[in-house]
Amino acid sequence: MDPSTTAIAELVLAMTPFDDLEQQHIQQSLDWLAETTDVYRRIRPATPSPHLVSYVVLVDPTRRGIYLGVHRKSGLHLPMGGHLDPGEHPFAAARREAREELGVDPTFDVVEQRPLFVTMTSTVGPTAGHVDVSLWVVARGDRAAHYDPHPDEFDGGRWWDLDPHGLPDTDPHLGRFIRKLDTILQPTAVR
Repeated sequence: MDPSTTAIAELVLAMTPFDDLEQQHIQQSLDWLAETTDVYRRIRPATPSPHLVSYVVLVDPTRRGIYLGVHRKSGLHLPMGGHLDPGEHPFAAARREAREELGVDPTFDVVEQRPLFVTMTSTVGPTAGHVDVSLWVVARGDRAAHYDPHPDEFDGGRWWDLDPHGLPDTDPHLGRFIRKLDTILQPTAVR
């Protein structure tokens, strides 16, 4: 394993699975990382498959909200995020994506300095048919603030309640992510 792949594997290995499906995704990710020589998307839209994605999930832990943008290519309400550049660390990618897609410099203090969640997802939309291995990084947001998602990527965005049952069309794992996040926010919701 090269050093960047080893660093990714260490992040995944350090995760505590929320449920059986996340445990399965952790194991599949670790198996993939052990056998692949390339984890980065090299050719748009989807080569190689699978490849790494870093979601930067804007969360207001006090006002219990999650910010989602209407993603142009997939038609889904999604957190900001995107593919890691070759050699890029998932937190560096999350920071870059937050700057590019929301124009903000994110603060990663809601959860420890590690991704909270990992998923393996077959994509939909024009790039359907490949697998994204997504590391979900939580960034602090402010539900009272106004955010302008980049119009090349998103048709606007808005805050949603941290309710896994009241979500729009979105990533199939977002409800599970919210339930996992809620187990962390409950004791420390007010900072």
